[in-house]
Amino acid sequence: MSKESTENNLSSEPVSIETKKPNLDKQGRAYATGRRKTSVSRVWIKYGNGKIIINGKPVNEYFLRKIYSTILQDPLNKTENLEKVEIFSTVSGGGLSGQAGALRHGISRALVNLDPSLRKKLKQLGFLTRDARKVERKKFGKHKARRSPQFSKR
Repeated sequence: MSKESTENNLSSEPVSIETKKPNLDKQGRAYATGRRKTSVSRVWIKYGNGKIIINGKPVNEYFLRKIYSTILQDPLNKTENLEKVEIFSTVSGGGLSGQAGALRHGISRALVNLDPSLRKKLKQLGFLTRDARKVERKKFGKHKARRSPQFSKR
């Protein structure tokens, strides 16, 4: 291709930067699914007073240890949305640590659906990436996934 033909191609196409629109349901909520280990969370977010409900309970009653509520509030704190949005979520499977990670993933994805301009920041912080680590299965002939029986020479 010559230099002139590339200039013509670029100038003939209209340059339009489309801003993504929020993906909301009829009640004005953004929905997303989050996963971590064997836990799956379904998250609905709408603008409101900062209430977080998990499986019908406030976050302080569901996660009694502070570290778990801190994990799921990370995306809200980093985007300054902690007091601006209401979160309703259901989470199932796994333990509390996996559930907190699944909620963090779901909240991050729902925030992007609510406000697409947050995508770049959340992506840089690593909140939109699904943590694919799972427990390795036990193999036959082994005590655990990798632990072998003790070797005896005699």
